[in-house]
Amino acid sequence: MSSQNPTAAGAAPVEDTHIDGRKLFTFMCMVFGMFMAILDIQIVSASLSEIQSGLSASSDEIPWVQTSYLIAEVIMIPLSGYLSRMLSTRWMFAISAGGFTAMSLLCSTATSINEMIVYRALQGFIGGGMIPTVFASAYLIFPRAKFNIVSPLIGLVATLAPTIGPTLGGYLTEYFSWHWLFLINVVPGVFVTIAAIILIDFDEPDFSLFEKLDWTGLAGLAVFLGSLEYVLEEGASDDWFQSETILFLTISSSIGAFVFFWRAFTADEPIVDLRAFSDTNFTMGSIFSFTMGIGLYGLTYLYPVYLAGIRDYNALQIGETMFVSGAAMFLAAPLAGRLMSVLDPRAMMGLGFAGFALGTWMVTGITKDWDFWELFVPQILRGVSLMICMVPINNIALGLLPPHMIKNASGLFNLTRNLGGAVGLAVINTMLTNRQDFHYERLSESINGSRHVVTETIAGIAHAYSSLGTAADSAALATISNMVTREAFVMSFADLFLVLTGLFAALLVALVFVKKPQAMGGGGGGH
Repeated sequence: MSSQNPTAAGAAPVEDTHIDGRKLFTFMCMVFGMFMAILDIQIVSASLSEIQSGLSASSDEIPWVQTSYLIAEVIMIPLSGYLSRMLSTRWMFAISAGGFTAMSLLCSTATSINEMIVYRALQGFIGGGMIPTVFASAYLIFPRAKFNIVSPLIGLVATLAPTIGPTLGGYLTEYFSWHWLFLINVVPGVFVTIAAIILIDFDEPDFSLFEKLDWTGLAGLAVFLGSLEYVLEEGASDDWFQSETILFLTISSSIGAFVFFWRAFTADEPIVDLRAFSDTNFTMGSIFSFTMGIGLYGLTYLYPVYLAGIRDYNALQIGETMFVSGAAMFLAAPLAGRLMSVLDPRAMMGLGFAGFALGTWMVTGITKDWDFWELFVPQILRGVSLMICMVPINNIALGLLPPHMIKNASGLFNLTRNLGGAVGLAVINTMLTNRQDFHYERLSESINGSRHVVTETIAGIAHAYSSLGTAADSAALATISNMVTREAFVMSFADLFLVLTGLFAALLVALVFVKKPQAMGGGGGGH
């Protein structure tokens, strides 16, 4: 009898590998909502100058359109696990999608910079819950044997949305107006909200968690992450600790971090459960996610800065150039899913890290003449490598955790990617400034009147400006100075790409700390 009933004999039950069509459609609707939330960051950043003109904002005020959103979002992401358990996935996601949609509509109606900042902060805070909720749902409702199908989907959305943001933003502002950066969210957002209310039935709410809500820990979390995000976003432009605001918020972030971690380890029901970090693979996956955030958001920032500053591209031209990475990601998604079923995830990550390092190393030879075709192959390598990396990183971090830990772990995991992007941008901006100053000084040393080639070049340029009369010599010197500034700027880009090459090469070494995942057994499908 026991030979006919292996479960009764103590063997593991056979997992049901069937994907329910209703759950799949529901999940696709949720993924679309996440896509809107991630896309919104880059689609707006590509067109801040148009928003500045439309709202008559100053150059000091307009960065807050992004900063307010990012600060609010980074607070919500780790909080989302607790709220999802308290409200249920259905209401957590429906409130996030509905609030994001409503705030998008209000952003499009803003008539002053203050209104826009308030609406953007609310949009980031409310909508930020969609991203980790989708990640958690993927690992709770689908059988683990099907992760090689589901993981490329969320990996594609998480990486594709930031990449095509500049492209879409460029088209919208070129052919319509900046209001459409927000209006484009409204109709899809209404659809996603209604679908969430009607279709999501994965779990039940636990309203008793509201009575146990650790308000002290929540306050610590908000001060810690909110202050940290501001420091990372604005530090480089404010000369770091030379600014009293940056210094004050750094101290505030440290105090908030102390309060948050104290409550995380002492509260009966902490606002964020950190126990997932006791799992080695989750910890390593989070480190990889942090570094991929640097690569994802850093390069999405660097390429447009180069193309605008050196090649004088407009937003539309930049978007069309950046679209190469997005197309490569889209085409690589099925390949990543296929590799998941035949390769050790560590081997996949190794391929991805190596491809990323190769792509950034190729750009270390950058000159002022590089444009679409010189950046074509590096962007393809970046897009393909991101997909090959992100899928196994997601699975290494979340795919093998117990179901009861996944909601909190998903928030932490997504937080690491956002913080990686913020830290990466802060370091990149600081390095760009410092290395440009360094190269400018070195180049200036070689440009002096004792060198015949220098005096000859200045004389030739002055002759070209002879129509200016006595101002010709000054114009020639200004031209030489601009040339030196431009070359120093390009050389600083080359330095940054060399550092990024070393960073991703180092990740290859870090793979030795990742434990080989066990064969995927029961799990997700029944939850």
